[in-house]
Amino acid sequence: MNIKSLLLGSAAALVAVSGARAADAVVVAEPEPVEYVRVCDVYGSGFFYLPGTETCLKIGGYVRVDIRGGDYYGSDYLDDPHDGVRSAAGDETYNNRVRFQLRADARSETEYGTLRSYAAINFNYQVSGNDTNDYDMSDGMSIEHAYIELGGFRIGKTDSYFSTFTDYSSGVMNDGIVPYGPFGTLQIAYTYTGANGFSAGVAIEQGDQSDIAYRSDIRADGQALGGITQDYAPFVVGGLSFTQGWGKIGLVAGYDSWQNEVAVKGRLDVNITDTASVFVMGAWDSAGFDNENYYAQWAGDWAVWGGTAIKFNEKATFNAEVGYDDGENFSVAANVAYDLVPGFTITPEVVYYSPDKNSKGETEEDTDDSWGFNLRFQRTF
Repeated sequence: MNIKSLLLGSAAALVAVSGARAADAVVVAEPEPVEYVRVCDVYGSGFFYLPGTETCLKIGGYVRVDIRGGDYYGSDYLDDPHDGVRSAAGDETYNNRVRFQLRADARSETEYGTLRSYAAINFNYQVSGNDTNDYDMSDGMSIEHAYIELGGFRIGKTDSYFSTFTDYSSGVMNDGIVPYGPFGTLQIAYTYTGANGFSAGVAIEQGDQSDIAYRSDIRADGQALGGITQDYAPFVVGGLSFTQGWGKIGLVAGYDSWQNEVAVKGRLDVNITDTASVFVMGAWDSAGFDNENYYAQWAGDWAVWGGTAIKFNEKATFNAEVGYDDGENFSVAANVAYDLVPGFTITPEVVYYSPDKNSKGETEEDTDDSWGFNLRFQRTF
């Protein structure tokens, strides 16, 4: 055997071994592509696409702590705000509350416009005292909003169209001490929004017994007090508004089909500068002092409100509101909302309420003027 034969044999052996090893090699499968969450910027910040769909979802909410004191915050305040805004002997203690609100907002585009579902659920913890120095600690859950929208059509549970079409009264926490309308109700509504700032809408609503039950449990004629529909006849609300750079003007009317009464409310908003605005709002009720119109939560034939919002700087905004009605109920609320850091706002607010001194059937304590103080800490996400 010569050197040449030895080299050829070694090469052949190496090829054989390499072929055998190649036949035994393990093939590693390619990893499946990962579908990362995509940002959806069509509807603003915070939305993302649900994987595998064209639906955009936003999860948010807030955690709020209210530290409240003064005779305005009576022990029955959360059970019935209209009972709580009266002085009560022995109520010189805190009336505090913690709330966690969870919000879910899902939207997608269709041939009929934007399809949206929205829900806001409140989880509350409340501690309060009463005139016998007893204390109540309770947890509670409530659905503030739960509705579906398609284009300008809406169906579900939300605040009454009578209160929202002309906007909530102001930026104070205790808005509507002199009430300007009802809130939570089942609703079917349609709103047309034009390109020139004109809007019009109509809604049918079921109402809510608890929103007006505070006035009287039983009417003088022995019939139960209205507040929800009967005989399948819904309550009806309609409104018109016009918005421009200078501000907004709006008019809304609500018909209570149970009591066969009408309430009308108008509002004017004016932007004085880029950082300051004012509003004035007035309302009339066909039921007058009978107080049985679901949409007229104030006392008597009429009521007026006014308020302002002044932005001092990037962090602080001053808000104030005054209310007065035909029943001589008078209220003032003012606060400063301060954004300590983005998403965290601290708001001290002072409230003054003077009820009708000539109310029949009320005790002297029920008609005393009352003061209140609320310090709110809120983290919004």
